[in-house]
Amino acid sequence: MSVEIGSIAQMLPAYLDQKDYSKITVVVDENTGKHCYPKVKEYLPEHRLIEIKSGEEEKNLVTCQKIWQVMTDEELDRHSLMIDLGGGVIGDMGGFCAATYKRGIDFIQIPTTLLAQVDASVGGKLGIDFNGFKNHIGVFQLPKTVLIDADFLTTLPFEELRSGFAEVAKHCLIQDGDKWDEIRRKDFEDQDFKDLIAHSVEIKKQVVANDPTEKGLRKILNFGHTLGHAIETYFLESPDKERILHGEAIAAGMICEASISLERGLIDESLYLEIEEFLFSVYGKVEFTEKDLQPILDHTLQDKKNKGGQVRFSLLDGKGSCGFDIVCSEEEMRRALTEYIGE
Repeated sequence: MSVEIGSIAQMLPAYLDQKDYSKITVVVDENTGKHCYPKVKEYLPEHRLIEIKSGEEEKNLVTCQKIWQVMTDEELDRHSLMIDLGGGVIGDMGGFCAATYKRGIDFIQIPTTLLAQVDASVGGKLGIDFNGFKNHIGVFQLPKTVLIDADFLTTLPFEELRSGFAEVAKHCLIQDGDKWDEIRRKDFEDQDFKDLIAHSVEIKKQVVANDPTEKGLRKILNFGHTLGHAIETYFLESPDKERILHGEAIAAGMICEASISLERGLIDESLYLEIEEFLFSVYGKVEFTEKDLQPILDHTLQDKKNKGGQVRFSLLDGKGSCGFDIVCSEEEMRRALTEYIGE
């Protein structure tokens, strides 16, 4: 898996000079089209720009059809290239469209958010949401390369930068306890993001290399995501709920799932309190009530780690250590969510 970290002004021309693509298309949303595309345009040969609307709610088959239609109208052949310039939505959906168009064309990822740089762009998970279920339709397909330039982070609003940091914290908790201790002792504003990008990428590369299609070890990357995705999906589909960002939901999920780990005796109370205190200090609390619990729990039944109708978790079993395929009951999940809203 090729991942490069550096200056896009050097990395992109170096990649394209090695190739002979018949046509190139670049996928952006209105934000990356305005703030990021000008930073790469001058390094590209002739190409077609495809702009879609931003937001998780746009990551669906309708948007894919629009992308595929432009690719078809432009007569892209199997020797063409797609460049996905954006955050997790662009990377997930653009890559999915490239991997399925004419049974697959080359694509590269240029992630522009912290979330995409430390997590979403690395590992070849591609997909879209379907009928309210997050990443329900998708494939595993590695991009030809991932080009990460930390300077893109200067284009982000504070909330988006903070959202991506949840995945940084997750990587530390599941694989590097010393790094967890380092980041939790700093305020969010004082974190060294260039260092943390390289650290997270290295962890994810190693895990994915060991288990490319998530049959075993790669499942640890889902810590916080079983309940986190359920919370995120519930808020996305509820018209009376204010939209929350992925990282905010995952931070809530990590607190809840750490609570289950504590209840099972997998971690001690001191680690749980560290997680709770630090994540609340960065993200605050996602506001929901007891009446919201059942619909959130219902969403866990569609989690991709499930088997035979059992909801399976990846749970911490120490600082910097995580187990997977751990069956949890609805009652355990309900207690964890109830404790979260009661804090």
